[in-house]
Amino acid sequence: MTTKIHPIKTALVPIGLGSDGAQALAIARAIASEVILVGVVPIAGEQAVSSGVNAAREIRKRLLSLSAETTRFKSTVIASSTPWKDIQSVIADEKPDMLVIEWNNGQTKWGVSVSETLINSQCNIAIVRGELPTIQDRTLIAVRGGPYAELALQIGMSLPSTQLDVLHIALTGAATDAPFKGMKHILRHMPEVNLRSVTTDDSVRAIFEESQTYGAVVLGATANQSMGVSSIGPVAEKLLRESPATVIIVKTRRPMSESTLDESVGAQAISILVDKWFAENTFHADEFSNLKQLMELKEKQGSTISLALPALNEEETVGKVIRTIKKALMDKVPLIDEIVLIDSNSTDRTRQIAERLGIPVHIHQNILPEMGARPGKGEALWKSLLVTKGDIIAWVDTDIVNIHPRFIYGIIGPLLLNRNIQFVKGFYRRPLRVGGKMQAGGGGRVTELTARPLLNLFYPELSGVVQPLSGEYAGRRESLEKATFYSGYGVETGLLIDIFEQYNLRAIAQVDLLERVHHNQDLEALGKMSFAIIQTVLHKLEKRYERAIIEDVNKTMKMIRYANGDYFLEVEEIAELERPPMISIPEYQKRSRM
Repeated sequence: MTTKIHPIKTALVPIGLGSDGAQALAIARAIASEVILVGVVPIAGEQAVSSGVNAAREIRKRLLSLSAETTRFKSTVIASSTPWKDIQSVIADEKPDMLVIEWNNGQTKWGVSVSETLINSQCNIAIVRGELPTIQDRTLIAVRGGPYAELALQIGMSLPSTQLDVLHIALTGAATDAPFKGMKHILRHMPEVNLRSVTTDDSVRAIFEESQTYGAVVLGATANQSMGVSSIGPVAEKLLRESPATVIIVKTRRPMSESTLDESVGAQAISILVDKWFAENTFHADEFSNLKQLMELKEKQGSTISLALPALNEEETVGKVIRTIKKALMDKVPLIDEIVLIDSNSTDRTRQIAERLGIPVHIHQNILPEMGARPGKGEALWKSLLVTKGDIIAWVDTDIVNIHPRFIYGIIGPLLLNRNIQFVKGFYRRPLRVGGKMQAGGGGRVTELTARPLLNLFYPELSGVVQPLSGEYAGRRESLEKATFYSGYGVETGLLIDIFEQYNLRAIAQVDLLERVHHNQDLEALGKMSFAIIQTVLHKLEKRYERAIIEDVNKTMKMIRYANGDYFLEVEEIAELERPPMISIPEYQKRSRM
């Protein structure tokens, strides 16, 4: 079963008269980008619903006063003798991500117990008691790794806090701690979260004692439901009744019994990290189309920008690529300080076209000749670090048919906007030419069939990268010069993993560049590309685990050929060779000191 975890976008808060709902509203504003307010007028006993007219009028005034501070305002007022039933109807219509309600000594104001609200919930639920914590408070998230752990972490990270602690409760004598494995994995990549573990046979006492020194505590409700009865759980009950901290109890809408708590539950937690990154670090090129603003950011940051264009026999497209970029981003607006062509010994007119347009041309085989020359785009990119000057280096392929300035300012924009971002990948729709027709979404076959499955398996933190193999990306020199470069098709995958391992996921961003049209390769070429990418990932795993996986003999690929009515094998060496960090090269060190 596939479980999708999305950021909390919309929270629904039932609001009554007096102070009722104020605490829930404050929490909802902190955890969700939109808040829906629903005024509720409970009608007691046998009274006519019309008796609530004055109360309805008062609550409308209150909703109106709250609307200025609330992203989304709903003026609906419920006057009902069965308010909880009617609240559920609103939930069914509005489909919020989260229902936020207040705890009041085990009850709500809506005619049901808190435990009853957990049964067959139509959306995620947060039950709150206490004020929104301040930035000076510490927040504790108590988890065992069960079905609601990821939601508890998501909400805890949304609260204002000086310190965020995750307390993992491991039960004495438990056969396995598998449910927590996924949570533990992502917490390693969240330096803002402190992880502590306690082994105990009394989780109620352990969590309650820990809560005494925190401003807020977040945890999941008891997951087990049987015979239509749901319990909020003994830990939650004690915290809600006795803890001095603000308490938030969460439950997801998906049903789950305790018997299903295995490692797969914990693995779902990785989605929190990826979803958070995707929401915060995914940009659109249009966000950076105001070149004047980009120039202001560039000047404020004090950065210089180099664009290196790798090329091999691209005479059909290289001229248009250079003219488009030079006119928009150098002549009209001096966003780019230099453009250089890194040629891989083209046999057509590629170099001549670039030189005629006033672009410096470097043949990568002639750069650092003492280190030899390896074939491949990665070799050209690595050596471009030596012949460029910019603090920021951008690379764009020269085979783009539909070149547009956004391919450059799009990947540069996040680096100028946020100093913490070290590396930016472009992504786009990739049409596929079949015969004489273009299919809208058929490109990127190696991405979907090789690169992304491998990253999902071994580097799940990078599973949100839309196109890890895109040829349009940019980074800060201080990061790139410390990275290793693979000589061939594995360069993009290797760089992405390197930056991730050096700086963490938050240092990577991606930008939607709309659509990229280029010359698609045949299946044999794609097979070679896949082979190289698999090698690269395995190389990175060898370094991680300090264990050899691939032998040299396995770096050849047997290509299946067909000619004259017969099949035969042809061995072709496709060895992804790694270049060391450029900062370790003496010639580069000399240039850096100049």
